[in-house]
Amino acid sequence: MKLFGGAADAARLAPDAGAGRKGLKSGTLGLFSSVVIGLASTAPAYSLAAALGLIVAGVGLQAPIVTMLAFVPMLLIAYAYRELNAGNADCGTTFTWATRAFGPRIGWMGGWGIIVADIIVMANLAEIAGIYGFRLLGYDALAGNRLWTTVAGVGWIIVMTAICYVGIELSATVQRWLLCIEVAVLLLFAVTALVRVYTGNPPTAMRVSASWFDPFQVASPRALTEGILAAVFIYWGWDTAVTVNEETADSTHIPGRAAVVSTVLLLGLYGLVATSAQAFAGIGRTGMGLGNAAHSGDVLSGLGNAVFGSHGTGLFLSRLLVLMVLTSAVSSAQTTILPMARTVFSMAAHKAVPSRFARVHRRFLTPTWSTVGMGLASIGFLVLLTAFSRDVLADSIQSVGLAIAFYYGLTGFACVWYYRGVLTRSARDLLFKGLLPGLGGLMMLFLFCYAAFDVYANPKYGVTSVHVPLVGQVGGVTVVGLGALLLGVVLMLVITREHTSALRLQRNLLPQRLPPQTAVELASRYVPADSGSGVGGDWFDVIPLSGTRVGLVVGDVLGHGLRAAATMGRLRTGVRVLARLDLAPDEVLSRLDDLVALKDSEDGVADARQGDDEARGVTCLYAVYDPVSGRCSMARAGHTLPAVVTPHSGVASYPELPPGPPLGVGGLPYQSTELQLPPGSLIALFTDGLVQAADRTDTGLAQLAETLAQHKRPLEELCDRAVATLLPGPVDDDAALLLARTRVLGEHQVAVWELPADPEKVGRVRSAVAAQLAQWGLEELAFTTELIVSELTTNAIRYADGPIHVRLIRDRTLICEVSDTGHTSPHLRHAATDDEGGRGLFIIAQMAQHWGTRYTPTGKTIWAEQGLPVGEADGA
Repeated sequence: MKLFGGAADAARLAPDAGAGRKGLKSGTLGLFSSVVIGLASTAPAYSLAAALGLIVAGVGLQAPIVTMLAFVPMLLIAYAYRELNAGNADCGTTFTWATRAFGPRIGWMGGWGIIVADIIVMANLAEIAGIYGFRLLGYDALAGNRLWTTVAGVGWIIVMTAICYVGIELSATVQRWLLCIEVAVLLLFAVTALVRVYTGNPPTAMRVSASWFDPFQVASPRALTEGILAAVFIYWGWDTAVTVNEETADSTHIPGRAAVVSTVLLLGLYGLVATSAQAFAGIGRTGMGLGNAAHSGDVLSGLGNAVFGSHGTGLFLSRLLVLMVLTSAVSSAQTTILPMARTVFSMAAHKAVPSRFARVHRRFLTPTWSTVGMGLASIGFLVLLTAFSRDVLADSIQSVGLAIAFYYGLTGFACVWYYRGVLTRSARDLLFKGLLPGLGGLMMLFLFCYAAFDVYANPKYGVTSVHVPLVGQVGGVTVVGLGALLLGVVLMLVITREHTSALRLQRNLLPQRLPPQTAVELASRYVPADSGSGVGGDWFDVIPLSGTRVGLVVGDVLGHGLRAAATMGRLRTGVRVLARLDLAPDEVLSRLDDLVALKDSEDGVADARQGDDEARGVTCLYAVYDPVSGRCSMARAGHTLPAVVTPHSGVASYPELPPGPPLGVGGLPYQSTELQLPPGSLIALFTDGLVQAADRTDTGLAQLAETLAQHKRPLEELCDRAVATLLPGPVDDDAALLLARTRVLGEHQVAVWELPADPEKVGRVRSAVAAQLAQWGLEELAFTTELIVSELTTNAIRYADGPIHVRLIRDRTLICEVSDTGHTSPHLRHAATDDEGGRGLFIIAQMAQHWGTRYTPTGKTIWAEQGLPVGEADGA
């Protein structure tokens, strides 16, 4: 495939989904260039030409103040952009921020709102560029021909797409020159018009009056609302300055400042031009009056000759004004492609749309598929709207207002919800992160609902209406605007299906609740990622082991999506099976590593270490705590170190453990490390997603240590504090946290005997066991317990050398353990009728609830577990 003469392999996928790490050309734009791009995106000359007549038709003489009032919600939303950008300078803007605040589906719709608004307005900009291009060249007949204006509009889209494809620097350079000339001509037009009003007194002239700036002079609240709704369009586009944040120097501050500065500059420019144009032309419905419906889509081209004159320098300036409307539309088309392409690019990097749209040109460092794709989508919509609508300009201008109000309002609400945890931190946070964005969001919500379901839905509004089944005749503006957004709902359900399924699978595979354990007190948290790129395979688990011990595990799968969640489930099951074999932590990880290699081999990968399974490179930490001895044995496979807080020091530390390679990558063997932990010690096992959300991992670890220093608080509260501190908002990677507070069994719960390998001692240990059971009030278990101890001790004497240890543990069950120096594990079998032996283990298996063997550094331990009587079990 060729992309503007470049080979397909000239593009590469974005290396990361994180803000500033997608491979775009960073540090290219400064504050001035960002402000220029923000202003150029609003297309000041064209916006005034296209919208001023509509505003005047709605509110009459109060058009200047209505034009200025529309600035208020825009400024409020600009503050939301500034605060959100400071926290996460991602070129996905509303998509990324709404995803973090409300989840992937709402975030996807926010990104779709941007795409819809940009595609719709591209049709409008291309149409006006085609019309003005023919007018500038003197081909007025072609300017009125819809076929030729559409062809010319398609040509302009292709040219602007090519400029955006080549690079952000070329785009910024073009915009600087075009905007400076455009603003200069508009200011000259405004000053000349006012001078002529007060010196030449043209026939339509009206001197500026204070009543023009009194919104209470508007005929009705409905008319005021409709006027503000129309005026919102002329301010839209400044957010492009934030969309290119990943290509801006100081990306966390400059884009937000540029957004606010852009809206303030637009306020002054629009207020001046609207006032001067109304003063010169009046609001009449005939001639050059701004209320003339025939000129409502373009009020400046007719005013140019009247203000500047039609001879000599005046003719040149009037033609220059026409040129500025043309270049304004063209430059806005170019800067519209920028946010549209980068929004799609960010969505692809976050796996919200197909990943091919995340490709970056190797030399230009610009999005390739997303830039070209959005250009083609704009061309398709222009052709479709031309065939569907009788007035492309009017319907596209008004329908785009719905998409604008939708995603701007969503951004305002996202700011409030994202920063809800810090709004009480200071008055500044409450004002700029809460009150102002929230008020802006409410204003946009009102404008959206009022326009979509009242004004634009009226079939008599505008020039196009459509018959909708079950509804009837509906205004074409509402059909285009809401129809485009509803199409996004359908696409969202399809595209986010994998994310939703992966999250559901992930949650179902994790422990639904942690069973109570004698060895430790437990609490846990799992925080899922907020985008398709982050839902992965973080997991934690608590595994009851023999001898009242407990296994604690936490792991992190590298992949994302359904395969990563499924891989997590497979590995979690593998850990549980291996742990129940009572293997040491290092041996559990070694066997798990073999399991990963075996899976690759089964998938047909020649070299098991080079397969593409998500399990390759997974990190894992496995710990076993023994409440009898107070020892904790740990081993890790490339995982983050655990945090440990002893009750005496109250300080969190990260004990050094041999690192061990991640599972499936090969390398040094795993090693276990043993810690002696006093009762009341706190162990924190977590995945790196918990600490990587901070500026640096070291910062995250320090914040976690500070939180865990409050170790005497309830574990549930500690979990909440850790998550609130380290993950104040949604994150790009899922995170798991498992807290365990250690306990030690009391002396009254454990009885131990040591005897030599002498058959005569079996009777003595049976008597001692019976006495201990009587002391515990468990006489009814005496017969079965004595039989179990007798059989296990006799076997130990027969098949092993050295001393024998017998231990009884009274917990929620009664556990009998016999340890010897042998390394041969007995096997359960059915003895034949003529066999003299082999029935002892079978009898034990029938009497005990569970039994098994675990190996120790000095030999092995065979254990059997019996249930306690109902009353005793409840009180244990």
